Formats: sequence, C-alpha cells, structure tokens
Amino acid sequence: MAHNLQIVIDCAEPHTLAAWWAETLDWMVEPQDADFIRSMIEQGFASEDDTTVFDGHLVWKEAVAIHPDAEKSPERPRILFQQVPEAKTVKNRVHLDIRPVGVDVEELREQLLQRGATVLHEGRQGPHTWLTMADPEGNEFCI
Repeated sequence: MAHNLQIVIDCAEPHTLAAWWAETLDWMVEPQDADFIRSMIEQGFASEDDTTVFDGHLVWKEAVAIHPDAEKSPERPRILFQQVPEAKTVKNRVHLDIRPVGVDVEELREQLLQRGATVLHEGRQGPHTWLTMADPEGNEFCI
C-alpha cells in the first residue's frame, strides 16, 4: 500500500514562512475557510486565541500548508509549517533540495538572497556542486 507523505517544518511564524516557501517553489498557500474556523469557535472546539489574521484573512494561528497547483501536480505533495515555541538551534537533519527549472543557480541564489535567505556554504563532490542556504528562519536547504 502506498502512503501520502507530508513534510512538516517547525517555525516561529508559520504563515510568513509558508508564504516565503510558496513563492520560492512557485506553489500555493492552502486556503483556510474562515467560516469553518468561526464555526469551530462557536461550537467550542477552538477559541479566538487559536486564530490570527494574516494578509487580511482569518486563519488558524499555528499551522498552514503549501502545495503545488493541483493541475500542475495531481499528487500534490504538501509541506506543513507549524508553530513551535523554541527557536532553531542546531543543524537540520533533513533538508529540502531545490532543483532549479528554467533559471540558473546563480540567478536563483540572488533572488533568494533578496528575499531574506542566507548562504551557508558551497559544496562539491566530483562534477556535482551545490549551494547550502538558509530560509529566513534559519532552516537549511540546498540548490
């Protein structure tokens, strides 16, 4: 039996980081239903403290997901960004690799730097090279 896989990234500001990664990957932020959220509050399953307003929309405060457009990718892998109280303090044991399509690595590097990423180091193994970077909250990824 095959299983669906969701990658979860712990962070301080899930909506801000999800928007950053959605733009980086050309994915979309999964919409949240404000009427459903209000219904959960009215029924006592949630409270106002469980919500926030982001980009003018009522959303769950602690988590948000991104995924590719369903027409571009019917399997729709998903990345969930969830709020945690502690800051990142050590190197990630798992990281994302961005494999550029239609743009060269140097151009992508500059775009990401302008949007708040940082360069950690450059790597090489034989003919293969990569660049290790960190997103605005310090999570490592490679291009």
